[in-house]
Amino acid sequence: MDPEALRGRREARRRATRRRRLQAIIGLIAVCAAAVAVIAAASGGTTGKSPSAVAPARPHATDSQAAPSRRTPGAASSGHPGTSSVPILMYHVIAAPPPGAPFPGLYVSPAQFAEQMQALKDGGWRAVTLDQLAANWRTGASLGAGKPIVLTFDNGYQSQFTQALPVLQRLGWVGDENIQLSGLPPSQGGLGQSQIRGLVAAGWELDTQGFSHADLITLGAERLNYEVAVTRRTLQQRYHVPVNWFCYPSGHYDATVVSVVKAAGYAGSTTVVPGWAHPRDDPYRLHRLRVLGGTTGQALLAQVSSAREDPPAPTSYKGG
Repeated sequence: MDPEALRGRREARRRATRRRRLQAIIGLIAVCAAAVAVIAAASGGTTGKSPSAVAPARPHATDSQAAPSRRTPGAASSGHPGTSSVPILMYHVIAAPPPGAPFPGLYVSPAQFAEQMQALKDGGWRAVTLDQLAANWRTGASLGAGKPIVLTFDNGYQSQFTQALPVLQRLGWVGDENIQLSGLPPSQGGLGQSQIRGLVAAGWELDTQGFSHADLITLGAERLNYEVAVTRRTLQQRYHVPVNWFCYPSGHYDATVVSVVKAAGYAGSTTVVPGWAHPRDDPYRLHRLRVLGGTTGQALLAQVSSAREDPPAPTSYKGG
């Protein structure tokens, strides 16, 4: 046979072989793609990642009524709004006051705090969060056994993590941290971000007093929006929690401040006006009871009891 003709036949056979191999590869790819699609559909579309590797959806500024997930009791709701009035306590530093402290009354010693919490437990009280309370008032969600009480901690002092947290953990209770976004330096006894995350991991609720604890009633519109709305969004993105409640710095508020808090999507706000929180009250003017240093456990029980029928908070509060 002519050598050229022989080489032509060989080349033709090689081309035919390559075409068959290419067709086989294409068929195999198609089969694999179909299998992957089936697996993805069965696993909710998370192909390529284990379920734990999929990033959770972050809450948005409009999530004021978002379910507080692990902080909500597991019992079913009754479907009927709750009617219980609840005291909200206000704490600051859980430590003895240092010499020359400008506000020594805001310091409650660790021993006294432990005594107060035990007195509350013995008196039939049980700590819940503001989100849990709101869910009860809204839908009758269970608050568990015992009389509900909310424990709030202002400003983000480190002692709230090192001293208050262990006491509440022993009781199976949680607190509500009203953090200011600017924070207190750790050198001045402020919480670090890892400690804030530790509180959240322990079931505490994270809410805010704004960016810098500024007197909100003195601010212009731009700064007020930053303190209230931008701070909320930042905390939501940083810690992946709803941040549903605002705490007025020094308790100061007026109609303008309240309207900005509402517009930012908060479910409500807490004041420093003494009394109990009632479901019929304006949720943006909830009472709180300040707990001062030197208060014994029995004195705290008496303070809580005596404030139950205090009148509603005023429409504005500028101190005094």
